Amino acid sequence: MSKIPLTIVGAERLREELRRLKTVERPNVVAAIAEARSHGDLSENAEYDAAKERQGFVEGRILEIEGKLAQAQIIDPKLLDADGRCVFGATVEMEEQNSGEIVIYQIVGEDEADLKKGKISISAPIARALIGKYAGDVAQVNAPGGTREYEILDVRYE
Repeated sequence: MSKIPLTIVGAERLREELRRLKTVERPNVVAAIAEARSHGDLSENAEYDAAKERQGFVEGRILEIEGKLAQAQIIDPKLLDADGRCVFGATVEMEEQNSGEIVIYQIVGEDEADLKKGKISISAPIARALIGKYAGDVAQVNAPGGTREYEILDVRYE
């Protein structure tokens, strides 16, 4: 099995979600199933069906998170010694060559990606184009709208 890269923050968010699912969601679903059972005939009980469906979702998510955490390779960007290279966990400030727009992204695991918060997945085309580059380099990104070029202004490990 391959390792799943996660930042410390991303791993902690998964652990917190797992804790919430096990201590809050799972007991709520069990209570909902018990309540629906008390209403009698289960063959035409929509509440029971909905509660069982929710239970399947919760249990599936618990298994998914446990699997990801078991395979996780947790990386602390602050401890990286990448000599200014773009690597997993790095925060990269860059300028789009055509528009002059300055953007800042942190390269994170797939579960952590949130473009609105400036976090891009390691598997995203822009992240793949940045990996291994240094400040001053130009990264070419094949985007749906065509090729875009970004000059890397700064690489930080925060």
